Amino acid sequence: MISTFTVYLRLGFEHLLDLRGYDHILFLAVLCAAYTLARWRELLVLVTAFTIGHSVSLAVATLRLVRVDTGLVEFLIPVTIVATALTNLAGLRREDPAEHRVAARPLRYALALVFGVVHGLGFSNFLRLALGEERSLFLPLLSFNIGLELAQIVVAVGVPAVALAAVRLLSLPQRLWTLLLSALAGGAAAVMAVQRWPF
Repeated sequence: MISTFTVYLRLGFEHLLDLRGYDHILFLAVLCAAYTLARWRELLVLVTAFTIGHSVSLAVATLRLVRVDTGLVEFLIPVTIVATALTNLAGLRREDPAEHRVAARPLRYALALVFGVVHGLGFSNFLRLALGEERSLFLPLLSFNIGLELAQIVVAVGVPAVALAAVRLLSLPQRLWTLLLSALAGGAAAVMAVQRWPF
């Protein structure tokens, strides 16, 4: 018999990687777009900040300690993608990329944390529907969040790996990769935000 832990672990993993609801994948992709595998420590901190943000809001919203309008949350998710894409594009305009990396780290980490809160609220909307009449919330909440983290690792490792392949096989400069991915993701998210306008 499949355990509750396994069911919600799989549910969290598949939810984040579900291509029909690709907004979370798009956010993680654009979040990682400016990073190479050589900068894995910075990327780890960035993804950890996002994880902390969404884990906290997922928990408090699932436990109904806070309530936020679902339509507003669904609108704000693509807004986080657009903002992250613009942050990447602004970074490309700096003359000294190394100087920009040092200056931008605190801002990027803070944005990842705040944007994580928004995405966690989105995750909680899905989890509350999946829970139904489930009385015990701790184990489903824990295993769902672990599933999200495992899927997040797949994306966070996959995007820089694809970037490395593109840079080497296509002789595509890292700056161009960041530009293309950020512009495409930001454009798609802008359309999504307009479609989800809640006011």
